[in-house]
Amino acid sequence: MGCAATGPQIDGILPKGHPRVYVAGVAEDPPCIDGSLEDVAWRRAAWTADFVDIEGGSKPPPRLRTRAKMCWDAEYFYVAAELDEPHLWSTLTERDSIIYHDNDFEIFIDPDGDRFGYVEYEINTLGTEMDLRMDRPYRNGGVFDLSWDFDGVRSAVALQGTVNDASDRDQGWTVEIAIPWASMADSAGRACPPRPGETWWVNFSRVQWPVRVGGVRYVKPEGAREDNWVWSPQYAIDMHRPEYWGNVQFSADAGGAGTYVVPADAAVRMQLRHLINARERYRSLSGGPPETMADLAGLWTPDESLPPPTIRDGPGGSVMVQRAGNAIWTVDRRGKIRRRPAHRPDG
Repeated sequence: MGCAATGPQIDGILPKGHPRVYVAGVAEDPPCIDGSLEDVAWRRAAWTADFVDIEGGSKPPPRLRTRAKMCWDAEYFYVAAELDEPHLWSTLTERDSIIYHDNDFEIFIDPDGDRFGYVEYEINTLGTEMDLRMDRPYRNGGVFDLSWDFDGVRSAVALQGTVNDASDRDQGWTVEIAIPWASMADSAGRACPPRPGETWWVNFSRVQWPVRVGGVRYVKPEGAREDNWVWSPQYAIDMHRPEYWGNVQFSADAGGAGTYVVPADAAVRMQLRHLINARERYRSLSGGPPETMADLAGLWTPDESLPPPTIRDGPGGSVMVQRAGNAIWTVDRRGKIRRRPAHRPDG
């Protein structure tokens, strides 16, 4: 299905291990949300790299191809995806069902990259949707709000085959989603719509269940385990690791692969990701939080281009502090990332 993916040109140097990146161009002619990817906006937009296993390159590559496209305008963030699939199958028809119990496509968005107040969207081949907002990742005590909605979201799927008919072989399905910026404005922590040049934290996931043919029906075997294929790897079977999500930069140009301008904070954000991971590993080994950076020795490798981080006491517990240029970055005990100008108190 379709042509090969093309990635953006990179202006600058991405730190080692950086998440995948994408440049979303302006949709001068907004796509018609009908599931077809023949609109001018989609013909101009580049494909992402093919999805990989959620745990990264240590696992076998997905047996089915998945890839996505993005564009935007003043009203919507547009996402399209193409999923190869020889057995189109879904069962859930009620909105806000737990859609990943079917084969599905998922979107995760953390506009300001602070790991808090991010949003999730899921859709299956029947066009059944689920959306929610997380206050923080589950491993940091997060709670989901399933009553929250992307108000005004529009979506459509197009099937290259017949759903729930095991008598034939299918090709796949395509999906289009138009997410209103206004639906995220209350939790984005930044301008909605974004300003040209801004970068948001976004990832996509495909949940794929094994099914067997039972006559003309598909049957999901009892006790079956799903595959999780993603755009930017999480290095764990856990989509709720926003610091590992891909980086989407919004361009004022129309379509094309574009040029991704490496943000000035790319290195410090990677350092914070390593610090968060090291702190979690320390907690799992010791049962408590680290008190000094010496406690984390051997659990991570610092970026020597940045000042050494520190750990200090805060009102709610210990806080990791990273200075970088004219900014001070902190990660509190709950895992929230904050940035302050360096001339302000650390507090």
